Amino acid sequence: MKASEIRKMSAEELDKQLLELKDELFKLRFQQAINQLDNPMRINAVKKDIARIKTVQNENGAAE
Repeated sequence: MKASEIRKMSAEELDKQLLELKDELFKLRFQQAINQLDNPMRINAVKKDIARIKTVQNENGAAE
């Protein structure tokens, strides 16, 4: 997910997307723990997406 796509989202959409990504990260870490993870690089991608969303939320909060 690109930062430009994230900036176009509303605050509610950002919250929803953040929850979904955190859930996905939890599931990926669980799969990694039991050695069933197909793509270990997906964990890094999800973590970066979470960071992007949090950054945009901070920017929006500072602007208000």
